[in-house]
Amino acid sequence: MSQFPRSGSKGASRIERVPRSHPRLSPVMARDTAFRLLAGRRLAELTANHATTCRGDPEALHQMRMALARLRAVISFFSPMVADSQRRQIRLELKWLHAQLGAVRDLDVAIGRLETAKQRPLDYQAWKAKRAQTHRRLVRGLRSARYRRLIKSASGWIENGPWSIAKGKRAAMERASPIAVYGTGKLMRWQEKLLRKGRKLRDMSVKKRHRLRLMNKRLYYSTEFFKNMYRNERLTRQRAALKQLRQAQKSLGRLNDDARGRSLAAALRPGRARTSLQDPDPKREKRLLRSAAAAYRKLAALKPLRV
Repeated sequence: MSQFPRSGSKGASRIERVPRSHPRLSPVMARDTAFRLLAGRRLAELTANHATTCRGDPEALHQMRMALARLRAVISFFSPMVADSQRRQIRLELKWLHAQLGAVRDLDVAIGRLETAKQRPLDYQAWKAKRAQTHRRLVRGLRSARYRRLIKSASGWIENGPWSIAKGKRAAMERASPIAVYGTGKLMRWQEKLLRKGRKLRDMSVKKRHRLRLMNKRLYYSTEFFKNMYRNERLTRQRAALKQLRQAQKSLGRLNDDARGRSLAAALRPGRARTSLQDPDPKREKRLLRSAAAAYRKLAALKPLRV
């Protein structure tokens, strides 16, 4: 996890927050309305931290990256309703932006770990210089015509894309159907797939484990979208699911940070002596894998979420 200051902590820049003026989801809300509400809010959160990210604030960048991940999760969650001629290009451009933000974020996490080490490596300043260089490249991307086109086209697509006027009885029924029925079914299908994959966690390669982490994150964000829609027993079950998904995400995220740190260190120091970031910690890996596996067992033991 990054050691940079969080919003509200001493030394942190002011992080932009989107006013909570959007209506809440309700079980009977039409699916197209729910998509516009959720995707529009994620896009607003993304752009709210644009200026602060450009100024170099690590926490603003983190918030911007999380908003982007949530936006991509919304688009994935509402497929195939929003599958139209524009979706593929929108997703490709969002993937481009994710790579731009991720390159700097990975360095922020790695540098944060170096700053808490007992002894900083001799090339610590090289890491800082690499971060500055990568951030300058990010700023050029965020201030580019490409970024502006992306935000404009995504906003227009969310509100009035071809998906919103697709002809045919099935398309019309998908847009008008209550979100509760669709949402509950989709969450359960994604959870079943995640748990099925998660049973092989201990035998996974770093690459496959990374893909599992992305699946976990997608399910966590999507479950979180509906936190205000359920009541009573269903709300209790949802909160319990979020708790286990959060624990698994935390463990898998740290494993991913370790792997990314080793990769970055190797790239920054080709042919040179190893740093602490390049040395795997078998005990730490075993502990994190055990923690994630335990979270999945507890998630599997929960009663299914019903409408």
